[in-house]
Amino acid sequence: MDLLNTLVDKGLRRESPTREEALAVLATSDDDVLDVVAAAGKVRRHWFGRRVKLNYLVNLKSGLCPEDCSYCSQRLGSKAEILKYTWLKPDQASAAAAAGVSGGAKRVCLVASGRGPTDRDVDRVSDTIRAIKEQNESVEVCACLGLLSDGQAERLREAGADAYNHNLNTSESTYGDITTTHTYADRVDTVHKAHAAGLSACSGLIAGMGESDEDLVDVVFSLRELDPDSVPVNFLIPMEGTPLAKEWHLTPQRCLRILAMTRFVCPDVEVRIAGGREVHLRTMQPLALHLANSIFLGDYLTSEGQAGHTDLEMIADAGFEVEGAGEVTLPEHRASAVRGGGCGSHEGGGGCGSHEGADGDAGCGAHAGGGVCAPASTAPRPAEEPRTDLVAVRRRGAGTDLAPNA
Repeated sequence: MDLLNTLVDKGLRRESPTREEALAVLATSDDDVLDVVAAAGKVRRHWFGRRVKLNYLVNLKSGLCPEDCSYCSQRLGSKAEILKYTWLKPDQASAAAAAGVSGGAKRVCLVASGRGPTDRDVDRVSDTIRAIKEQNESVEVCACLGLLSDGQAERLREAGADAYNHNLNTSESTYGDITTTHTYADRVDTVHKAHAAGLSACSGLIAGMGESDEDLVDVVFSLRELDPDSVPVNFLIPMEGTPLAKEWHLTPQRCLRILAMTRFVCPDVEVRIAGGREVHLRTMQPLALHLANSIFLGDYLTSEGQAGHTDLEMIADAGFEVEGAGEVTLPEHRASAVRGGGCGSHEGGGGCGSHEGADGDAGCGAHAGGGVCAPASTAPRPAEEPRTDLVAVRRRGAGTDLAPNA
């Protein structure tokens, strides 16, 4: 049995591939990328059908962050000419959220720059959550506020939060290369706090920061062990004024392989295409819907995204449908665990799950005879020609007087 058939069979049983199998997916050639997408698409459709969940970002507080995350336009010392403003009032945030909900978003993600919230900040965000729920009772609310202190996750849940996002971003071994003001362990601890409070945990990665295939596999396997319900896959948006502004290592085919590998490792988890899909997937975005079952609608935190109506047209044209507010995103075995408070264990004792993303924050295929072409090692791929024309700083929506893109 060839590699892709093996990975499909494992995915349908919620079994983990081996590290070697995951690396082999990333090592496939561009000629085989459609085979990889077709195989991972079988796993995606088994657990999520043809539904696409829409999420909408609201940047509650933009810029002036004391952390030094190299990928982030809001970082300490950033020279990126982004919007900078302090906390939105609850009614302002609720109005911004309503624009996303009216565009079809099922989840609203409330994000604030900073190391982590003070207790006063938690009170402020709690008021915002209540204001949003009063206007849209069925909408899911996910908070993304940085590192959590003891008791803060519980308070957010009491206020009505459904989920908490905090990304691992990259492998533990290379984490210190992108951030020095906090640790990888700090991030893991915050995901544990969200789980313990009964919040649905959301944690993902950023690809395109110069990492190796091994780094990508490491972080996705670490996410599976943490067992979040949703895994956002960000593709670095190289913003001028940040240390990683010159990092253009991604091609559309590379992005598809990364999404496929994530789906094979996290078969029954909400895999979300997050920041950077327009910049790096470009016209290949519809193919990515065969791998991920969730996307952000419209703009990101500090950069502009594809027009909201274009997102909806893309989903329909690709033969998918927007997930309704009354539909349950996760498969029953995961959804019931969330309703019970936190995510449950899985058969065999293994988890199936896998803050700010690239901006949000932000293979080896089968051939027509069943053969697999897996090189012993992966040669460095040439850097993608910079497409700075596709990177636009957000100047509308939250924090401005202009209508949002939703």
